[in-house]
Amino acid sequence: MANAPIPVAILTGFLGAGKTTLLNFLLKDPFLSDAAVIINEFGDVGIDHLLVERADENVIEMASGCLCCTIRGDLIDTIHDLLARRGRGEIKSFNRIVIETTGLADPAPVLHAVMSEPGLLAACRLEGVITVVDAFNGMAALDAHPEAVKQVAVADRIVLTKVDLLVGREGEDMLFAIIARLRKLNPAARLLTTHRNEATAERLFTMGLFDPKIKTADVQTWLAAEAYETGEKRGRRSRRGHDHGHDHEHGHDHHHHDTSRHDAHIRSFSFSETNAISPQGLELFMELLKSYHGANMLRMKGIVKVSDDPTRPVVLHGVQHVFHPPVRLPAWPDKDERTRLVFIVKDIEKPMIEGLFRAFTDQITGGAEAFTDKTLSLNR
Repeated sequence: MANAPIPVAILTGFLGAGKTTLLNFLLKDPFLSDAAVIINEFGDVGIDHLLVERADENVIEMASGCLCCTIRGDLIDTIHDLLARRGRGEIKSFNRIVIETTGLADPAPVLHAVMSEPGLLAACRLEGVITVVDAFNGMAALDAHPEAVKQVAVADRIVLTKVDLLVGREGEDMLFAIIARLRKLNPAARLLTTHRNEATAERLFTMGLFDPKIKTADVQTWLAAEAYETGEKRGRRSRRGHDHGHDHEHGHDHHHHDTSRHDAHIRSFSFSETNAISPQGLELFMELLKSYHGANMLRMKGIVKVSDDPTRPVVLHGVQHVFHPPVRLPAWPDKDERTRLVFIVKDIEKPMIEGLFRAFTDQITGGAEAFTDKTLSLNR
């Protein structure tokens, strides 16, 4: 495993959410003792009390063992520099990279860099996105800033901070409301709090496709397709006016912003397909997704049955118009040998994407003419 790709995690969250406090806490955890952390500025993180062992130009080695460096111009150049210095033995070896974004940042460009830059693809693999949300002020941030909504929508892990500030009956209402809103925006992300140190490094940083303990793909946990199906049902009930999108029944008079203009544009859904798709059809499907829906396809994951070898599925992972190179698994990870795709999108309805994919599977069973007609009608 010495030459295995280095997992890269992105830590994001809106201004004032508590990223600095969480990062300080995580850097003390032995789980990250062999990690390299890339931040915007050392001063933003307040690392003075973390007991710096040694400083070497742009890289600081902590007493905990991890490395810390600032983004020097371009993020890709910074990662390349870290990897090169690691290879030359100028800095201690590391087995994980954590990138902290600014509070106003859209995480998509960072994801694009990790998923598409050829030099990084050879050495790194995207593990996932951790988004920090302030339980006390999070509603206001989500209402006012579309960036905050997007940070939640693309997350694999959501960390809820400042829960201790929510006291009494009103505080309980606020907590239930923010949790319901986060679940609606992103049904599959694992939700943890900093309360009582629940958000440990191991819980946060074991979110990738490949489980480091069993050294194989854990597709079911990574996809979490069942959560999207539950989210779809809840969304349908909410649109019919049968509930308020909350998961609790307290009967209180809420004044929450569960119909935010930003939230209304975000949808999450999943679908499955028994028929295999041809390699050419899969490639064209991905190209059409990027061309027609790329800007609004916030996150996409999937495991796909391909007709050239149905016993060896392909794993897909996309962020907007950028797809990670497909990964072919040696076998199906479980007994469910269907294609399963999950999406978090903006202003795209499920039938548009599901119909497009099924048009390509119909090419195998229903003929090329039907495939061509469906594809053109769906994407006019």
